[in-house]
Amino acid sequence: MVSTPSPTSVTMATPARLHLGFLDLNGGLGRRFGSIGLAISGLRTRLTITRAAQTSVEGPDSERVARYLGVMQQRLQLAGGHHVKVNEIVPAHAGLGSGTQLALAVAWGLRTMYCLPEDIHGDMTALGRGARSGIGIGAFGGGGLVVDAGRGAQTKVPPIVGRAFFPEHWRVVVVLDPQRQGVHGAEEINAFSSLAPMSATDAAHLCRLVLMKALPAAAEEDLESFGSAITELQARLGDYFAPTQGGRRFSSPDVAAVLRHLEAQGAFGIGQSSWGPTGFAFAASEAQASELVAIARRHPAGRGLDIRVCAGLNRGAEWQSDQEHDRE
Repeated sequence: MVSTPSPTSVTMATPARLHLGFLDLNGGLGRRFGSIGLAISGLRTRLTITRAAQTSVEGPDSERVARYLGVMQQRLQLAGGHHVKVNEIVPAHAGLGSGTQLALAVAWGLRTMYCLPEDIHGDMTALGRGARSGIGIGAFGGGGLVVDAGRGAQTKVPPIVGRAFFPEHWRVVVVLDPQRQGVHGAEEINAFSSLAPMSATDAAHLCRLVLMKALPAAAEEDLESFGSAITELQARLGDYFAPTQGGRRFSSPDVAAVLRHLEAQGAFGIGQSSWGPTGFAFAASEAQASELVAIARRHPAGRGLDIRVCAGLNRGAEWQSDQEHDRE
């Protein structure tokens, strides 16, 4: 039998994700956080790893990529160097999971290159990702509408406990504010520590909204019910996090103004992804979403925003080596 040589280059493409909300910020049952999120099209990270004499990185966010690459080279005990070219990237600190997707792309790309077994949880722990949410890992692994179970006493990375198909014809109006960044790093840690625990009653209601309204509505393609659940989930979480966002539900006043206007025009399920500033709203079709985007761009607050139509993505990361076709 002739063995197949390992590839010399691997290209990874990973989707952005929307964090639609936390489930339990009380922790009384022994687990805290828990999340619902969605992989989306139109915003992605794409990078190529190639074996090289010396290690180097080019492209946006190269410093962070170099850090992840160094950790993984040491973790996997790889000899020789690697060149990473970042071709596309999800905007950093925008609430779209850019750091997790970069980390996953580097880790998975190296493991694919050297035909090593997967260890997503171990790699993400080593790279410092998945501290509170596993949604990015779920989006990478298979896309769709994803639910993670948060953190317990022994949790390393929040486990994915649910994945639902997102209706193909639904669309997401994604509203980015290029002038702002969401809370991240030490500021994020301080923000969580400054907030009082959520009441058990409120946490229970959020869980009920997700399990008994949002997920069944997606399965039955009932956008009005799905949107109602997401809007309420977001409103309650927005009020909870408001003290860390200048007393506002949304970190970007412009995004907030545009989303309120879109809701009045028939959009469903408005909210902010993670700490923002990216906001979102759902539409029943490509045509409705395109109309909402045009309306948003005409709004005075929308002039400095990046407003686009995205679809829910029912698949995860894709990769291609110099010896094989695209894979998921």
